[in-house]
Amino acid sequence: MPLYLTRFNYTPATWARLIRNPEDRRNAAREYVESVGGKLHGFWYAFGEHDGYNLWEAPDNVSMASTVLAINAGGAMNSIQTTVLMTVEETMAAMQKANQIKYRPPGQ
Repeated sequence: MPLYLTRFNYTPATWARLIRNPEDRRNAAREYVESVGGKLHGFWYAFGEHDGYNLWEAPDNVSMASTVLAINAGGAMNSIQTTVLMTVEETMAAMQKANQIKYRPPGQ
């Protein structure tokens, strides 16, 4: 199954609610992705550009997109960004296919 890395930022209101009532959000995240046949591999909070990171596994892009859409629709996030992660083998296969594409730069 494909792996996905999600970076997110909570809204100030969400942080205020979590400060008043601390909650381990890993269980909620696990439930969301398991409902589409996936698995949560990790959940981290961080300092810096993003408040947190998740590493997920899902059956396909549609399943992962539905999970992210449902989370984002809840209104607790300022932003949520998900990246599909590729294995080295998938990247090697992509490079081999790319070698067969006859690219022409603009204007040449």
